[in-house]
Parts: sequence; structure tokens; C-alpha cells
Amino acid sequence: MKRVINLSCFLFLLLCLLVLSSVFSGQALSLAGHWEGAIEIPGMKLDVDIDLSQKADGSWKGDISIPVQKAKNLPLSNINLEGLQVTFSISGVPGNPTFKGTLSEDGSKITGDFTQEGKTFPFNLAREIDPAVKARKALDGFEAVVNEALKAFKVPGLAMAIVKDDEVIFAKGFGYRNVEAKLPMTTDTLLAIGSASKAFTTFALATLVDEGKLEWDKPVRNYIHWFRLYDPVMAERLTPRDMVTHRSGLPRHDLVWYNNFTASREEFVKRLAYLQPSADLREKWQYNNLMFLTAGYLVEMLTGKEWEDAIRTLVFKPLDMTRTNFSVEDSQKDSDFAQPYRESEGKVEKIPFRNITNMGPAGSINSSVNKMSNWLIVHLNNGKFKEKQIIDAATLEDMHLSHMPTGATPSRPEISPADYGMGWFVDSYRGHRRVHHGGNIDGFSAKVSMLPQDGFGFVVLTNKNGTPLPELIIRTTTDRLLEMESIDWLGEAARRKAEGEEAEKEAKQKKQIRRKPGTKLSHKIEEYAGDYSHPGYGELKVFLKDNRLAFTYNGITTPLDHWHYETFNGGKADDSTFEDMKLTFRTDVNGNMASLVASFEPSTDDIVFKNKPDARLFDPEYLEQFVGKYQLLSQTFTVSLKGNGLTLYVPGQPVYDLVPDLGGDFFLKQYKIISLEFILDDKGNVTGLELNQPNGVFDAKRIT
Repeated sequence: MKRVINLSCFLFLLLCLLVLSSVFSGQALSLAGHWEGAIEIPGMKLDVDIDLSQKADGSWKGDISIPVQKAKNLPLSNINLEGLQVTFSISGVPGNPTFKGTLSEDGSKITGDFTQEGKTFPFNLAREIDPAVKARKALDGFEAVVNEALKAFKVPGLAMAIVKDDEVIFAKGFGYRNVEAKLPMTTDTLLAIGSASKAFTTFALATLVDEGKLEWDKPVRNYIHWFRLYDPVMAERLTPRDMVTHRSGLPRHDLVWYNNFTASREEFVKRLAYLQPSADLREKWQYNNLMFLTAGYLVEMLTGKEWEDAIRTLVFKPLDMTRTNFSVEDSQKDSDFAQPYRESEGKVEKIPFRNITNMGPAGSINSSVNKMSNWLIVHLNNGKFKEKQIIDAATLEDMHLSHMPTGATPSRPEISPADYGMGWFVDSYRGHRRVHHGGNIDGFSAKVSMLPQDGFGFVVLTNKNGTPLPELIIRTTTDRLLEMESIDWLGEAARRKAEGEEAEKEAKQKKQIRRKPGTKLSHKIEEYAGDYSHPGYGELKVFLKDNRLAFTYNGITTPLDHWHYETFNGGKADDSTFEDMKLTFRTDVNGNMASLVASFEPSTDDIVFKNKPDARLFDPEYLEQFVGKYQLLSQTFTVSLKGNGLTLYVPGQPVYDLVPDLGGDFFLKQYKIISLEFILDDKGNVTGLELNQPNGVFDAKRIT
């Protein structure tokens, strides 16, 4: 009996295995999974990829993407499998597009006919590994590569996220967000994205285009009526598209805004009228942060909101990026933020945060890779996020198109010279179209990059100043994901970095050879001090401290050392912005220190800051002492107070306005070659004036 029972158990197990085999065989013949293939249209293959899955109730759902038509995840309907016969249709598309085919006996292929509007074309599909699963597998061992790269490039910390289509397939923090406290970098750590903010400003403008509030190619003057540029003809023609494609004709002029915490956005826009262009409108590409500031100001004019509020409404809120902010001060109030670092003489050191909120539209956004993943998703999915259309697909594509060649030349055969879209660089990486933008601000380097046709997006954020690591990591990752032969991007760059550091040391040692030895100043050291100004660049103060000159511009104080003749050199300071910057002083015909010249913008004429007359000469209370009558020979001159200025009346002549000049003098506004100086006695009383004319100096005594 025992052997019979065992035999019965064996037969029962065999029956179970047969049933299970049948079940597994049925699963193998299921439609569920990822399919890739093509519709054979005459003269071309229309590539498609399809995802199918079965719900708990046995019904099917699916979607289809057609890359060449930029169709993404179109829903499928009427999905049916009877035996080996397969049918499904594309929902919401005219012409009833329908697939009818046969599933192969091993369940790996579907072949048949595609019909639309009465026309029939053959198609074939093959079962493939899910792209997200395949991508994750390609990243095996990648974390070790990143950790080694952090050491090689002396980067404290890095956070990275990778998106495939609408799914985050990788997100991780590496190293430290705070080295001193040993706090780890996380995917939620807030870091500055720098100039990658520009695409947010463009995106906001693009949504206003969708709403009919803006046209890319209408002049800015249509929206900001008082808008002016140095060249009035260019001001009449400049468009919003010109501003966000860096083809305004203006070079950077970055020192206008850098570290300037007092000027408003409107004031910066008004200063454009005094900034010299270096090319005609649309003549060539020139990166310009001030134009993106103006684009942000245009957002404010069109929405009636501060740029920050407009970005929150138009971008952050619909993309669930609410933790993203606009100020490093706000970041420091968060529980998870990164400290900024830089490398100096081979050592990594923490540096102060630099707040650039007034230039926000060009680069003040701070975010995490978790939130920036949502930004990638909307760009990779034709303006759609979580089934909601945030921006029109055609409008988004316009931002990604090439609008202006940058003029760059090839540096590597694998990467084409970049063009510029609207807030994005556009190039080709090893034959794959790429849309990207970096960001560098004090203590932080970032990169946002996408391969739209391949469905991949990357964001890499670091807390080190000016490191190339974000771009290098993205290249290394891309090679893996696209299954291309790997290039040692990291190793090559590390070797170049070492060579560059050595060359920089040699260059610093040689900088003295440009100095003329044995020269002396033509004036006493204190005569160089003064308040200098430029209508576009603002105020620059030169002062004497401990018998050494220094200057302050935009809140940055730099000591000055005599270089040669009337030129001084910027010395070492806590803020190194003006280290080795040369300032040259100029005198007027009277020997007064009239101006200083600096190469604040290398691609235009030197910036000339004019010395301002003594502020007391604009004070009515101070000027009151000069009011009275003065006699020269038989003529009586009358000096009167008018507002905060003086006038001079000579009988038989019109009234002249007296304009304050250097050295306490005044010149006649109507005849600048004539000036006068008031004479004071030892007690400070005004006793007369000297009238300076080309033919001589005439004395007039005060009589009242």
C-alpha cells in the first residue's frame, strides 16, 4: 500500500506540473510587456514602441509612442488577444488607426497589418526588455565610478538623478553637503543650479505665449514702452526671442550686477541704455545674463507679479517643485542644504554664500535632484506632467530648437559645436541630439541635460565652484545607457586639470614681466581718492587707508598696489573678484583726478568711471554762502541759488547755470570753457571769485 500511495502522489505532482506548465505557457503568450518595432510605410520605417499590461479584472491597457512624430504615450484601446490573434487601436487619432496581427508561438513577436483611413501597411513588433529596467542594469557599478571621480576632482559632494521617459530610474547623493559637519549629500539636498535657471524664465515666457500675452518676435518695446539700449535702433528691433538666445549685440557686462544687492531689476534694465554693445543685433552669439534679467522683468510686466511669484505659479506649482526656492538665504533655513566650496591652491575650502536674488531670472534658483527630476519629465514628455499638459508641445519644442549658432569650433569629434535654443544649448553627442544647460555660481556647479529622442534626462548638482564634473559624469553615464564604446572622459579631464594647474602656476610667476619698473605717481597718493561713477556700472569709491589705496565696487573691497605710471593693480582680498584687475587714473586739463579706467568688460571699450565733484557742491545749505554780488572792474556779477545749484548773472547776458566741477570749481553749463572758483579767507569766509577764461584769470571781489 505504501508504494501505491507514493505512486499516487507522484501522479498527482505530475498532473500539477502539467497544469503549471500550461499556466506558464499561457503567461509566455501574454501581450503584457514592452514591444518595439516599425510600421513599413513606403520609403521609410516608422519606428514605434508599445507598452501593454493586464489589469486585475482581465482587461488590457496600453500606450504607443512614435518618436519621429513626437507622439508620446498615446493611449491604446480595443486591446484583444484571442488565441494568437492580436488587435488594438490608437485612441483619439483620426482614421481609426488599428493593428491586426499574429503573436508568434513563442510569444516574442507580433506581425501583421496596420490600417488607417483605409490604407494598410505591414508592421512588426518584438518583445524587448523594459527600457527602465534595461537602463538600471546598465548602471551596475556606476556608483563606484562617481565616488572615485569625487576624489579625483576634489569635489565635496554630488547629487544626481536620471530620468527615462517619465520615470526616475536613478537618484542618489554622494559625498558631503557639509564637509565640516560630515553631513551626507542626499537627493533632497538643496543646491544652487546657477544659469540652469534661465530655462525656467524662458519656460514661463513660453506659457505666456500659449496664453496669447506675448509674441516671441514682436519688439520688446511693445511690452516695455520705455525700454532703451545704447544703440536706439537696436532698441526698436530687439525681441523677446533675441533676449533669450543671447543675440542682443551686448557682451556680458556681468560686473554691473555681480554682488550688487541694492539695484532693483527695473534699474538694471534701465542701465542697459549705457552699456556699449560689441556687435549688431543678431550678428553673433554673446552670452548675456542681463538680457535674461530683462526677460524676467518682462515676465513681471506681463503677469503683474514678481518674477518669483510668476515662476511659482507657472512652473513650480504644476510640477510639484514647491521646495525649490530663489535665494541661498532661504536654502539655509531648510533642514537639508549644501555648503559652498572652492579649490584654492590645491585645497578645498568653504566659502560664503553669495545671494543673487535681484538677478534671479538669470540664475538664482536652488533645488534638489528629486525636484529637478520633475523638470526633466515635463521636457521629455512634450510638456506633459502626470497626465496634465503644462505647456503646448509645439511651444516647448521651439525652446529646444537651434536659434543661434554660438560660433564654437569642434573640440572633440564626438560632440558637435553647440548652438543655442531659448534658454538651452543644443548639440549632438555621439550622434544623439542633446539639449542642456550648465550653471556655475559661487561654490556650486550644476548641469541639466536631456537626450529627447532617446528619452533620457540627467541632472547633476555639486557644491564646488567651477568644476567640470557634472558634464563629465553625464557623458560617462550616457555612454553606458546608450551602450556605446566607453570613453575615459573622467581620466582625460583629470590629466588636463593637472596640466592646467601647472601652467597656471607658471603664468602667475611671469605676470610681473608686463610691469614697467622704476615709475612713479604724478600726484600725491591722497589725490587719487574719490567717488567715481558710470551711468551703467554705477558707483566706485577709491579711498586711502593706512597710506594705501583701496576701492569698493558693488560691496567688494580690494586693496590697490601701484603697478606703473598712473596704473594700480588689485591686490589679494577676502573676495578675489578684482585681484589683478588694473585701474588707470586720468587727469583733466587742470590736473584734477578726473576719471579712472577699468577693463570691466573686455570685449568693449574700457569702462570710464568719472570722478564726482564734492557732494557739498550740490547741497543748498552749503551753497548759500556763495550767494551775493561780485565786482570785476565796472561790472557786477550776481550769484544766486536755484534749487540745489547756483546761477551767474552778468548784466546784458543770459543767466548762466553753474555746474560743480572737480577741485571745488564751477563751470558755465552754456560755455564749458569758462569756469570760476570762489575765494575763501583763513576763516572760511567768501571774499571773491576767480573767473577762468582761455585768455586769462580775472579776479572779482565780493561786495555783498
